[in-house]
Amino acid sequence: MQHLQAIPKADEAPRATKSSVPLVVDLDGTLIRSNLLVESVIALVKRSFLSILLLPLWLMRGKAAFKAQVTKRVALDLSALPFNRPLVEHLKQEKARGRRLVLATGAHESLAHQIAHQLGLFEEVFASDGKRNLTSHDKLAALRDRFGAEGFDYAGNAAADFPIWRAARFATVVNASPRTLNWAFAHANVDEVFPRRKPSLSVYVHALRLHQWLKNLLLFTPLIAALQFTDTEALAALAIGFFAFSFCASSVYLLNDIVDIEDDRRHPDKRHRPFASGRLPIAQGFMLIPALLAGSAALSFFLPWQFGAVLAVYYAVTLAYTFFLKRLEAVDVVTLALLYTTRIFAGGAAANIPLSQWLLTFSIFIFLSLAFAKRCAELLLMQEHGKQTSLGRGYLLADLQMLNSMGVGAGYVAALVLALYLSTPQVLVAYTRPDLLWVFVPILVFWVTRIWLKTCRGEMRSDPLVFAARDRASLTFAILGGAVIWLAM
Repeated sequence: MQHLQAIPKADEAPRATKSSVPLVVDLDGTLIRSNLLVESVIALVKRSFLSILLLPLWLMRGKAAFKAQVTKRVALDLSALPFNRPLVEHLKQEKARGRRLVLATGAHESLAHQIAHQLGLFEEVFASDGKRNLTSHDKLAALRDRFGAEGFDYAGNAAADFPIWRAARFATVVNASPRTLNWAFAHANVDEVFPRRKPSLSVYVHALRLHQWLKNLLLFTPLIAALQFTDTEALAALAIGFFAFSFCASSVYLLNDIVDIEDDRRHPDKRHRPFASGRLPIAQGFMLIPALLAGSAALSFFLPWQFGAVLAVYYAVTLAYTFFLKRLEAVDVVTLALLYTTRIFAGGAAANIPLSQWLLTFSIFIFLSLAFAKRCAELLLMQEHGKQTSLGRGYLLADLQMLNSMGVGAGYVAALVLALYLSTPQVLVAYTRPDLLWVFVPILVFWVTRIWLKTCRGEMRSDPLVFAARDRASLTFAILGGAVIWLAM
């Protein structure tokens, strides 16, 4: 993206003298498309959830002390930060012309010096040090003491930069809101503008993971198993439940991506996620989460209280999974299988359809197989990129063979459970031609085998259920299965 240049005014200093004046650059929101303090707090809470209780106590001692306390307890990986690439390229050009570049930030000095060393562009660094919070007027005072009045140009992005822009010789506005940009043009000597990149609709779709809503079609499983296809009241309830569950799930996906932002940046595929790449500000994610939860709760009021209870359990377990359980080997795959199965519980509660033990037993084993497939796919991807572990998980490449064995075994056990169910009296009573249902057994064996072949070949790049929804063979067998049920009724 090309940056914009303001037209110099008649009384401005000639541009030929520009290189003699240092360019001071802000960090959070300007040089990087993120906020290091926010990311540090997230990393701290992820590592030690109970530390969230200490945050208010530290904040009472002032922002500078707060930043120091948080920063000394976490070690952020700064190598993959979402830098503002157009600005970085501009800074490289300015440095090549002999201009002095200075980094001035409210972030803690330890982080600021690491980033300055990493980029190799800045000759001097001003940052918060535990006693002084170097933002707004405090930053201005430090810059005036060092460079004098109008002895510097300044690149910033937010309202906190207003007094500095006003005092600087020239103002560079980076990634600013329309209100901030208008203020800068009205009150400062704007030299250059690097426009804000507004998130597109596709970015929000990616962040909400709308494609993952396909998994919530599992809510309709109890209705299909009970052969109540013409029950319009149940269908309407399940439709409401689908969106309520989907809103809740998307809020969890947002939280998960925010919590895992550092791990995602080191992942070959996940580094393109909206928060990890900086395409979507973390602040917007924190605003969307309660909005989605409120929408989910509102829809739940139209359904039986049991649905709301199941949804609450799902949310509680996913929170535990996000902060703790995903890092525990074996526990994580069992939790994933239970979260899949929770959707079936939610469907039964929404439509007031009792669930059979056969259905639940089958669900646990088939979803356990898919959970193992998901972990194996991640390990294979790490192997392709020379990694020895799955980021943010508790597995090593040495575990791959065992995970494959357990996953395939769980899938075939699910096929056995289905075969045993087809021999029960319930099936003979429910269907007029129950023998036709035995077609499902080879279909399931084939599908499980196909999923695992795709996984072992490294072709499983998404959630297995999402993969199945896009896989022609899987869709063909789903249609065939629906026809078999219809003919057997």
